[in-house]
Amino acid sequence: MDIINKVSNIITPTLEEMGYDLVRILFQGAEGNKTLQIMAERQDRRNMQVEDCEALSRSISALLDVEDPIKERYTLEVTSPGIDRPLVKAEDYERFKGNEMKLESLLAIDGRKRFRGKLLGYDAATEQVIMIFEGAEIRIPFAQISKAKLVLTDELVASFLKNS
Repeated sequence: MDIINKVSNIITPTLEEMGYDLVRILFQGAEGNKTLQIMAERQDRRNMQVEDCEALSRSISALLDVEDPIKERYTLEVTSPGIDRPLVKAEDYERFKGNEMKLESLLAIDGRKRFRGKLLGYDAATEQVIMIFEGAEIRIPFAQISKAKLVLTDELVASFLKNS
């Protein structure tokens, strides 16, 4: 099992008990300067505050100290998804439909790997993300997405401020 799955299995139950959902885990950096980034959000979907990240950091740090899934030195970083958050799970594409997004695919689709447009949602039956790109509806297989995130727009900021 890789480090990300090990860490996820260790911390997810505690995060959920505390009222948070795991968004993603990244383990990156050069040898001797690694960072373990834990991105989480509140289950009530209110905006994360510094105090949320502090509480999560203390709990996660204690869990990782006991379980010790990472043998090399690293820095723990606990963050919120932010306004222009990454879209990681299939349900993110439904939750944030109507917003503008950027998406990169693993393989070229119609000669392109990068797309920007309005998110229309997620088709669970075909496991595809649906968006408007250059005026036309396109479908991108979820398994082919290397990364995706919301684009910072006035509408997105207004929605974010409403949840503050």
